[in-house]
Amino acid sequence: MSAWLARRYLSRVRKKGFDLSRLGMFPDSALMPLRRNGLDPVPELARLREREPISKLDIPFGVNVWLVSGYEETKAVLSDATRFSNDFNNLVGEGGANADANPGGLGFADPPVHTRLRKLLTPEFTMRRLSRLKPGIAEIIDQRLDAIAAASAHGPVDLVQEFALPIPSLVICELLGVPYEDRDAFQHLSVARFDLFSGAEASFGAISESLEYLLGVVRKQRENPGDGLLGMIIKEHGDEVDDRELAGLADGVLTGGFETTASMLALGALVLLQDQETFKRIGGAADDDPVVHGFVEEALRHLTVVQAAFPRFAREDLEIGGVRIGQGDVVVCSLSGANRDPEFGPALEDFDAFRSPTKHVAFGHGVHRCIGAELARMELRAAYPALVRRFPDLRLAVPAHELEFRKVSVVYGVESLPVLV
Repeated sequence: MSAWLARRYLSRVRKKGFDLSRLGMFPDSALMPLRRNGLDPVPELARLREREPISKLDIPFGVNVWLVSGYEETKAVLSDATRFSNDFNNLVGEGGANADANPGGLGFADPPVHTRLRKLLTPEFTMRRLSRLKPGIAEIIDQRLDAIAAASAHGPVDLVQEFALPIPSLVICELLGVPYEDRDAFQHLSVARFDLFSGAEASFGAISESLEYLLGVVRKQRENPGDGLLGMIIKEHGDEVDDRELAGLADGVLTGGFETTASMLALGALVLLQDQETFKRIGGAADDDPVVHGFVEEALRHLTVVQAAFPRFAREDLEIGGVRIGQGDVVVCSLSGANRDPEFGPALEDFDAFRSPTKHVAFGHGVHRCIGAELARMELRAAYPALVRRFPDLRLAVPAHELEFRKVSVVYGVESLPVLV
């Protein structure tokens, strides 16, 4: 089923000459916004932002693609759901998208569909509803710290495998009511969809596999709704949403809330390991201490693990930041570029754990801003201090320059983070 969906999707795209399976063969200049040197975007992104905060990318196939790297320009695009569309149909050419080929969820939907679907999820992501997860999150973190302590008896421990991946995986599975025993498969599928180095066919195949599984979960929840997010939506709005839409929403929550938070947990831990002053101050602070909140916000801004927002498509000829964009043109906003724009604030290329919190766009902006932002913050604010308190002598087991990072991925991350405790 997954292979069929991927082939069908790609065959439609190829009719327009835009072969996404060749994404890994794009010119380096087109992939530059997704490349980094360690934790930092490549210097070319800053130079391009200074020269042209809105610039045309060198993309083959006769498609006009604009990169937006300025902070104000990014906010202008992301906040404008009237002149820009996120609709999945824009990706598949003149023939339009078959319903079975659409991954669903909020990211590829425009109002009023997006508005209706988001209203189904919003009640579950208010601080009042999320607060019920706090004890469970604390317990999950404690369990992972115990696992790290046990594993450390045998040598270095990989914080990615023992800490960063399991925490959000467990939290999201509990939130959705998805069986946790399936976490290994979802870790693989979630990473694969964001890894553009292998080409888009593998990415869309991963999406299809995820949706196929979640459709089965939704059908079981229809028969016997649980207390998780899926069960609650079915109980309260079951007649307003079909199985495909609900699977798409679940897929968006699972992948958006898992892979991004996992990357933040690992990269934020790396930042702490390289900054002993901050390490000590975080270890001595409570989860709700302003010091912890400030560190988390600065880490979100500086790391910006989601490097680019969902592509936008111009509904009409328009102008942004003095640049003319044609109807049908694709606009990609570099969130990592925007979050380091000097027009946004001073010295943003540097990490300052005690900087006053900024209005960063790490979670996006506008109607498509990440609905799970507060859940991610809860996990990060709880996990970082707990890690440092439990292991005050934590240190890297290898030189930082030997760490392997993802080469070209919308969601940036480190492949492993070996430490000694």
